[in-house]
Amino acid sequence: MKVDVLLGLQWGDEGKGKIVDVLTPKYDIIARFQGGPNAGHTLEFEGIKHVLNTIPSGIFRADVKNLVGNGVVIDPVLFQKELEKLIPFNIDYKNRLVISKKAHLILPTHRLLDAASETAKGKNKIGSTLKGIGPTYMDKTGRNGLRVGDIFSPNFKEKYDVLVEKHVGILEHYEGFEYNLAELEGPWIEGIETLKTLQAVDSEHYLNDALKAGKRILAEGAQGTMLDIDFGTYPFVTSSNTVTAGTCTGLGIAPSKIGNVIGIFKAYCTRVGSGPFPTELDNEVGELIRKQGFEFGATTGRARRCGWIDIPALKYAIMINGVTELNMMKSDVLDCFETINVCTHYIINGEKMDYFPYDVNDVEVTPVLEEVKAWNTDLTQLTSFKDAPKELKDYVTYLERILEVPITIVSVGPDRTQTLETKI
Repeated sequence: MKVDVLLGLQWGDEGKGKIVDVLTPKYDIIARFQGGPNAGHTLEFEGIKHVLNTIPSGIFRADVKNLVGNGVVIDPVLFQKELEKLIPFNIDYKNRLVISKKAHLILPTHRLLDAASETAKGKNKIGSTLKGIGPTYMDKTGRNGLRVGDIFSPNFKEKYDVLVEKHVGILEHYEGFEYNLAELEGPWIEGIETLKTLQAVDSEHYLNDALKAGKRILAEGAQGTMLDIDFGTYPFVTSSNTVTAGTCTGLGIAPSKIGNVIGIFKAYCTRVGSGPFPTELDNEVGELIRKQGFEFGATTGRARRCGWIDIPALKYAIMINGVTELNMMKSDVLDCFETINVCTHYIINGEKMDYFPYDVNDVEVTPVLEEVKAWNTDLTQLTSFKDAPKELKDYVTYLERILEVPITIVSVGPDRTQTLETKI
């Protein structure tokens, strides 16, 4: 058996949570391999919308295990709140959820460091979600971090105090930054006690033993490829590897154990926060897409920047990840357009290019747009791709030809039922 991977190909918010929920019945284990509560995976079914941040998106399906991998960072306060939201739905999360002992913990002082650093950057801020993600990963690579396994150690309090003392020393350098640590520590300690009630495992052994036993595993990514710490639009990126390779380091899965790679993308493009966005529509068209798609961050509530689909960036993401199949999301958002545009190339310093270059931050990027006939009709009632309008089918065929990867799913609404398989 091999591990299938599902991840985003743009700047996040592609709709990964919905597709994981749809695909979960085919798998025995859903495993998150990176990121933390900066993710917002939205699932909608039976008229109810659910937003998950750290918990894998298979949690609503019975008889499926959901693993939070070693590559994930966990805020005990937010994690406890996330668990509490599941209680009204009678989700037996203690049996469905397992946590890697090697997953790192976000401390209250990590969040303070995040806020202080972002404030100090002023107009050069990177658009952090202020969840403490960056400082936590910094402590991880700096070999100072605390992990889930540490909470069971008799000297956990001592380890915590040493790290907090270091953070307080750093915070003193941010002039005028005020905070009340004691106020934050109470809920954090309560969250730690909740974590202790969950099943903590050596996740690399857990997953590899499951593979040997013939279990089917889906690795769930957070954020998007263009936010990857190595391959994204640096420095306007997240602090982890959001690409397929992150599955290996974030779960302990060997490269030879990677199976299908499912790449999720929107029929257009969005981005939250700062950073380059070559196809951004800072006009009434972009505002219309934002309104039609309700493009506001599931975690932060921030308005997303909107623009046309970006083929050079998509081809780059497909290459980096080794994508074997594509899922196109939010096609229904473009229902109101008679024509839409596709960015096929960039013009940078007078040169026309069809690939994603090293630097799109400090140069002027002019997108080369190709106009495509749109469907201009309501897709949300479709139950079969066979009944889709010709223009939507043509758009799918057009993208498949350019991207050289099959599009196997087209989403036409937020509900799990509004998901069309194209190859039946």
